[in-house]
Amino acid sequence: MKLTVATPLAVAVTTEDVAHLRAEDETGAFGILPGHADFLTALTPSVVTWRDRSGGEHHVAVRGGVLEVRAGTSIAIATAEAVPGADLHTLEAEVIARFRREAAVEQTARTDAQRLYVAAIRQIVRHLRAKGGMAEGFAA
Repeated sequence: MKLTVATPLAVAVTTEDVAHLRAEDETGAFGILPGHADFLTALTPSVVTWRDRSGGEHHVAVRGGVLEVRAGTSIAIATAEAVPGADLHTLEAEVIARFRREAAVEQTARTDAQRLYVAAIRQIVRHLRAKGGMAEGFAA
């Protein structure tokens, strides 16, 4: 099978020698063999592992993303970030922890931005009420 792992800025992995692939989504780990039915799933931050036809094992850490299988011959992964590596333990210990930290920071930033937006709306409503430009029944 052909495997392509792409980020917004680059193609991190491309190979046509995949005999088996293992990945993870919200339901857990799953495997894909040649001839797999068409399939689409959202990946969690995890390590995708595959074996080539000669038995060699390869890995790429992905920061979530989408995995698609087409016609049982092609696997495409689109992800925000991908880090290929030969040593599974290094990828799992270092890269996945980094991906999770960055995802938590991004979630905090989104939450903070939403709080600022709500505070600004409340301030506008208070200002309009003070000026008498807003109906009394409008709640903020």
